[in-house]
Amino acid sequence: MVGDVAGVNGRRLRVGVLISGRGSNMQALIEACARPGFPARIALVLSNEADAAGLLRAKEAGIATRVLDHRGFKKDRPAFERALTAELEGAGVEFVCLAGFMRLLTETFVGHWRDRLINIHPSILPAFRGLDTHRRALEAGVRLHGCTVHFVRAAMDDGPIIVQAAVPVLPGDTEAALAARVLAAEHRCYPLALKLCAEGQVRVKGERCILAGVAAQEAALINPPPVLG
Repeated sequence: MVGDVAGVNGRRLRVGVLISGRGSNMQALIEACARPGFPARIALVLSNEADAAGLLRAKEAGIATRVLDHRGFKKDRPAFERALTAELEGAGVEFVCLAGFMRLLTETFVGHWRDRLINIHPSILPAFRGLDTHRRALEAGVRLHGCTVHFVRAAMDDGPIIVQAAVPVLPGDTEAALAARVLAAEHRCYPLALKLCAEGQVRVKGERCILAGVAAQEAALINPPPVLG
């Protein structure tokens, strides 16, 4: 198939996706990976919550799933993360996408997967790290909000930025309305970031992402400048 000869070294990157809930960004990745020629495929979806709705979405797409309940590790986070890595590597995963995985990861886990672990955050980082980003953006009165895909580092919502999109904050916006527009941008940005990484068009230099020429042009298209006047 065409999709099996894309990516680095003529093959598709094997990806693991970590979720805790509905997995809407995971769904965007599933749909992208199903397209002919996309340079990655999802080998495993793993959740720390057995009732995560995203597990059903993955199963319906024919993707292997696992549940690893963090509560079964008696607050031993390193043991939980060793089990995570064992599950991922046992499935042949080479690259990991966090998609609403609601667990803080230690420096050991992040170091093991360094520059092979990405996350999407609902703000234009470094602004509004952490939770409740849409409420905080409205309270701050910012004119632009958005999302960021970045390589993960041990600090919360930190790491080299791959792709960002800006979303205007409109007069009278509610959290729900703003969140919906940001989520639509997330669903464009995350597959693009994975594609660029899988094709080997992203490298990290001095904690900044450097994109290849063509990739840089494509990344810019995710958020074209507004037409003024």
